[in-house]
This record gives sequence, C-alpha cells and structure tokens, in this order.
Amino acid sequence: MALKQVLEAIELLDSARVTGAAVADGLRERGLADVRVQTLKGPRGHTDAVRALVPGRRGKARGGRVRTLGVIGRLGGIGARPEMIGLVSDADGAVAAVATALKLADMQNAGDLLAGDVIVATHICPHAPTRPHTPVPFMGSPVETAALNAVEVDQAMDAILSIDTTKGNRICNRRGIAISPTAKAGWVLRVSDDLLDILQNVTGRLPVVLPITTQDITPYGNGLYHLNSIMQPATATTAPVVGVAVTAETAVPGCATGASHAVDIELAVRFCIEVAKRFGRKTCAFYDEAEFARILARYGPLTRLQGLGKGRAKA
Repeated sequence: MALKQVLEAIELLDSARVTGAAVADGLRERGLADVRVQTLKGPRGHTDAVRALVPGRRGKARGGRVRTLGVIGRLGGIGARPEMIGLVSDADGAVAAVATALKLADMQNAGDLLAGDVIVATHICPHAPTRPHTPVPFMGSPVETAALNAVEVDQAMDAILSIDTTKGNRICNRRGIAISPTAKAGWVLRVSDDLLDILQNVTGRLPVVLPITTQDITPYGNGLYHLNSIMQPATATTAPVVGVAVTAETAVPGCATGASHAVDIELAVRFCIEVAKRFGRKTCAFYDEAEFARILARYGPLTRLQGLGKGRAKA
C-alpha cells in the first residue's frame, strides 16, 4: 500500500508557500540523494520542476544495463491561487509522482531495491492560471508544455508512465484510474496486455482504458483539441508512453478544490510501483517490438506528428 505516502504528499503540497525545494528536501530526507530542482519562468509566472532518481540494483546509474522507467506527474498547477484556495483537482498528477518517489525510497530503506532505475519528475506551482475549455475550465500552466517536457522527459527513460488528472471530460466516466493505449513516435499502438494485467490486479476490477486520439499525441500549441496534457510527454521522446489517468464519473474542473480522492491517487501510485517492479525484470512490455517493426516497414514513421506541423503555432 502507498496510502501513507499519498497523504504525506497531499499535506506537503497543500500550501500556498510550497516550493520545489521543499519537495526536494522531503525526498532527500527519505534517502534519495539525486534530486534536482529547476525553476522555469514563463509569461504567466513560474514553476519548480523536480526530478528524482531512484537507483536500481543493476540500473544505468550504477553502471548496469537494466531499463529505466520514467514516471511523470503531468499538470498545469497544484493550485489556482488567488482565485481558488487549496489543492486543486489538477494536482493529482504531482501528488501521485511525489508519493511514488516517497514509496520507492521507503522500499529501498526496507531492503526492496528494484532491478532498474526509476526517474520521477513533476513540477510544483501553487499559483497557476486557469483557461477556458469545454466541458469544464482547464488549469493552465505558467510555462509552455515544451519547456516542461525539456526538463521532465529524460532521454534515459526507456518507457514513461504519465500520470494526469483526467476528470474534465465525458468520455471516461468511472471513478478510479484508467490507462491509455501506448503512444510511440507518433503512433497510437494497441493497449499493452501486461499493463492491463497489472491494472486489474491493482484495482481488483476490470481494467478501464482511456480513449485517446491522434490529436492528443500532438504538441500543445498547434490549434487542435486535446483531451488534456496526459500524452504530451509522447511529443518529446521516441520511448513508449502510457497515460495513467485519475478519473471521475462526472466532469470535474481541474481548478476545483476539495475534489482529490486519496484512495484513487493511491491506485495510480500502486500501479506505477508494480509496473516499475516488472519493467526492470523484462516481464512487462509497453508494446510489441516485432509488430512495431512491421508497422514501420509497411507504413513508415509518423514522427512528424510529434512536431507542430504546418502553419503558425499558437501560444
């Protein structure tokens, strides 16, 4: 269970004064030595990007060759102050990422080291802007998505789980968590059977799949509709990316307060932990490598979808 770590993360982040440095200090106190903070400034304010490395027994950080898993908490901001007071629904991605790092640190302290490295990244912004979106308002971000991808998506990541609050829609209407199909280099691939197995084991229910479209795996700023930012890491890497969505039965605005459910966030954390255990042992595949090779041989690459395409980009 990771409920203790989720509650700790919520208490840490539910503050108008929280900073990336405070989060980093909390992770270092749990034994994670490689924690970095970088302040990013944009036209609508600033945010602190936090990255933590959890080294595995045979991971690249220790000279090994075991694959590295990336866990990214996606969000606009953890707060929408001064308009809204308190932790907003959009914060779930950051809470889950911080709790994942705390749980992995506690596991190491208890003698349970994973085979490969895990890199956890998110950003901390208690004063993020909001922006109009249908069916409910979106949380904005003080910096552009490309700037966040530049610090959150590490090229050492061999696969990425992208956690994001995904409640402001009418296409995935069950409370809990869902996973997306795998996105890789512009292609939306079939849902991983291994990840479905882990999902149903963690939730004790039939797995829920988040529908995504081609638009969702293109960058923000191209004028196209995006469900939310959950698949944006896929625009900055050729590694496979799977979204881990924290969902609800109703359309909940990202800027709503009092809308985060610790037990649902805990499901997302536990899912990421179980994937991390199996990914380093090569018993969990995000996609079928042989089939992807056949796709490329027959239809060619779609990496152009990772760029802004033709025309002028929008802010």
